Formats: sequence, C-alpha cells, structure tokens
Amino acid sequence: MVMKWQQLISNKRLGQEIRHSERHDDRSEFKRDYDRLIFSAPFRRLQNKTQVFPLPGSIFVHNRLTHSLEVASVGKSLGDDVAHELKERHPELTGTLFEEIGAIVSAACLAHDMGNPPFGHSGESAIRAFFSEGKGRPLKEHVNGFFWSDICRFDGNANAFRLLSHKFKGRRNGGFAMTYAMLASIVKYPFPSYHAAKCKFGFFTSEYNDYLKIAEELGIPQLSLGNGHERWARHPLVYLVEAADDICYEVMDIEDAHKLKLLSFEETKSLLLRFIDEMGQNRILERIREEQIDDRNEQINYIRACVIGVLEHECVKVFVEHEEEILAGTFSGSLIDHIGEPARAAYEACKKLSKMRIYGSKIVLDVELSGYKIMETLMETFIEAVLHPDKFYSRQLLNRVSNQYEIDAPDLETRIMAIIDFISGMTDVYALDLYQKIGGISLPVV
Repeated sequence: MVMKWQQLISNKRLGQEIRHSERHDDRSEFKRDYDRLIFSAPFRRLQNKTQVFPLPGSIFVHNRLTHSLEVASVGKSLGDDVAHELKERHPELTGTLFEEIGAIVSAACLAHDMGNPPFGHSGESAIRAFFSEGKGRPLKEHVNGFFWSDICRFDGNANAFRLLSHKFKGRRNGGFAMTYAMLASIVKYPFPSYHAAKCKFGFFTSEYNDYLKIAEELGIPQLSLGNGHERWARHPLVYLVEAADDICYEVMDIEDAHKLKLLSFEETKSLLLRFIDEMGQNRILERIREEQIDDRNEQINYIRACVIGVLEHECVKVFVEHEEEILAGTFSGSLIDHIGEPARAAYEACKKLSKMRIYGSKIVLDVELSGYKIMETLMETFIEAVLHPDKFYSRQLLNRVSNQYEIDAPDLETRIMAIIDFISGMTDVYALDLYQKIGGISLPVV
C-alpha cells in the first residue's frame, strides 16, 4: 500500500472529530496547532529543561526551549522547500493542504521534545530503572504485561504523543486536540513498547487506539514483519522533523561546546568548514573578512548558519529523490544518512567528536549523575505514596500533585502513570527543589 499525500495531510483534530468550534480569524488548522503549543505551559517549561549542558549561568547555552524553537525554524524551511519541489512534480497538489506541510513540520518540531522528563536521557533512564531494577520491580506482579513494558522502557518520544493526545483532567477540552497530520509527524518510532527492540517506541498502550485511529484515517500502512509484530510505516513528514532535529542538535552542540571552551576556536572552525566544499569555504572566509567579523564567537555563529543551510538543502534533495520509497514505507534510515559529500563525512566527524569530547565531558556527566539521583528519589517517594495513600506522609506528598493527574484512580496502573506524568512534566529546577524539600535538605523561604 502506497501512502497518498491528499490523505496524509488531514486537518481533522483528535478528540474533536464531530464538534467544530467557531473560527474568528484566517489561521489554518496547522497554524492553530503551532499557536496552541507555543502558548502552552508544557512548552514553556522546556525553558527550564536541560538540552545537553547544565542550565546557563554566565554563558548562555541551549535549553530544550531554544532547541525546539530552532528545530521548528529549520523544520519550516524543510517543509516549505519540499512542498515547492514536489508541487512541480505533482501539479495536482497545488491549492491543497499539501502546501501547508511547512506549518505542520514546524508545529511537530515544537512538540518533539515536550515529553522529555527533567535531565533528559538521565531522567528517562532513572524512570526505567526504578521499575526494571529498582524498588518498583515488585510491581510487575500487579500490573498488565503491556503496561509493564511501557514503564520499563519509558521513552520521551512516546510521552510526547501521550501529552498531546491524552485527555488530562482539568484541562480545557481535556487536551490539546491536535490535528491528525501533526500528531502522526511526531511518531518517530511507529510501534508499541512490547514490539520495540530497545527503549525507543512511539506510543504507550494507553494511547494505542489513538494512534490506530490516526493511522487508519491518514492511510498509514501496517508493515508485515512476521512474528506478530505490530509496526507501521512512518508518516513521511516524520523524516523532515527528524532531519531538523538532527541538524540542530549536532551543529548547535558544537557551537555550545566552543562557547564553554570544551573545543578551541580553530578546531570548531575546522570542523564546521568541513561541511562545505572548497569554493564555498573561500566565499565564507572572504565574507567574514569583508564584513570585519572579528569576534570569534560571531565567526563561529556565521559559519554555523552556513552549515545549517547546506544540511537543509541536502535533506530536501534526499527527500525529493526518495519520495516514492518514503510513500511506500520502504525508505531506510534517516535523511541525514543519505546526504552527499562532503557534508556526510563532516556530520560523522561531528558525531564522533561530540561523543568523546562533549557528551562524555565532566560537566555533562555531573549533571547526568545528579539528575539520575534526583529522579530516582522522586520516583521512589511518590510511587510509595500512591501505593499507600492513607499514610500521613503520603497524603502530604500527594497534596503537592496537580488535580489533572489521576492519583486517586481506583486502579493501580492509572495511579502509577499519573505519577510518571507528574514527574516527567517537571522542570529541572522544580525537580531539584522538590528533591531538596522532601529530603529535608532545604526549607521553603517566605
């Protein structure tokens, strides 16, 4: 089954399939998605969530919010450029919702990290480990096997889909009510946890039916893998969201590492110029001289902008060249995997250096160690509270939890998931503050 653009780009909203509210402006439904996200509390909280380096002191580096905004900007360019190229190939798409794929990708990019817990991958690991090897392990005997697979493999990608599709108590209309096309565009791993080889999957069991509804509506085919494994093809726009993220995190982490002096000016400059052919390098260096850009940070900033332009162009080219495979669900890997030289070799060099010099640096490891301990303690304390809610200390703790989370639900699985929702939605600073208070390390100041 080959996917069709006219069906893939649907502005139907999850949870509002029948009811349509009155419109007072000319925004498209996909622009409404973007606006709903950018003005939402979960999106604002990304300002206080670690991207890679500790939250900024005197030197500003990226947090989850600035990263998501940059990814959305690159995603908009990718979507707009792909739409322009493919309309020439498919004139029948002109004047249809297909022309808005830039807006869809941009909104999906804003949302792609909204499910990440405090302290990033360290926070994810702490939640998983609490159940798989920590004090939550005995709970396995009291919950469904599918649910157990979800929480032992907890993943920020699946949590983002839950955040945007689940109807939490007390929220207006019960949830975000995003468009089908936008929601499908954030599901990077279109299969449930119990069919995931590792800890990457697209949706929790609780949102399985929501994804199934979206896939059927958009004509996303289920792939035949044998062994009863459920896996769907990716929505084509997932590749553009993924590419925008790949471009931004790799290149921007290099720039941040230079600001923090983990990388010297010369090696950063050399690393970034490798993305560009010799003629292009000469033009860039000449422009820097002509405009008298003497500040070294500004020079790196300018070269970095050129690199993003090169990578964006390369990814658009790959997407257009492989459109048939993407629509057939047979395209393998990411767009970045297929870009041409010299950009491909330069990207691999950045990945290798980042692993050794950035992600393994003391400053990053210290945050991960601290974050893991904070998250482990919060999980232990609050799960114990929902298991024994009648205890005095449990009641005091649970009074701290917003009423949108169903901590008083009659079934254990809902209560456990409510605590995961509560903790994963915290900012780094809030998680640290709560950790200190429940540990008696600090007292509130009036």
